[in-house]
Amino acid sequence: MNKARLEAFSDGVIAIIITIMVLEIKVPEGVALATLKPLIPKFISYVLSFTYVGIYWNNHHHLLHAVKKINGKILWANLFFLFWLSLFPVAAGWMGENHFALWPVIVYGIVLFLAAIGYTILVMVIKSNGENSLIVEAIGNDSKGKLSLLFYIAGIGLSFISPWLGMFMYFIVACIWFIPDKRIEHLFEQENSTKIN
Repeated sequence: MNKARLEAFSDGVIAIIITIMVLEIKVPEGVALATLKPLIPKFISYVLSFTYVGIYWNNHHHLLHAVKKINGKILWANLFFLFWLSLFPVAAGWMGENHFALWPVIVYGIVLFLAAIGYTILVMVIKSNGENSLIVEAIGNDSKGKLSLLFYIAGIGLSFISPWLGMFMYFIVACIWFIPDKRIEHLFEQENSTKIN
């Protein structure tokens, strides 16, 4: 399969996910500012989820940019990742609708965790393909990814004490990844400067 086709499909799925998430925020009835107040939990949930989807889109782009060859394993790993990502609108909508109650926050954390697992599997499958040695060098042991998984587990556990503690942990992971992962870009820059010289 052509790498561009996989990227286009993934970008399309991610664009649909963002569209569905924003449609969860209904237009308020009335013209007073007070009519916006009930939307605040949904908006917070949307902003956090939009940030996560944006982070995944950015890192997915860098990851696929470095891929030299696509095979069936990569296709299935990518679909597995996109499956969990596609549940963001449901989990985020339920959480916002219920004002960050216990079980919606826990389910949201589980969806975040499984999306991270999906992305980790995609990275591992790509790394296992011998032609993608640039990714192996760039990502290394992926301590940032492993740390994120631990934070998700901690967030799910802390949600039983207070859902806001769980939300705080999810927010921390978003902050860790908010600045795009430049490891692959740096290697491409080094590779290009070596070719020029």
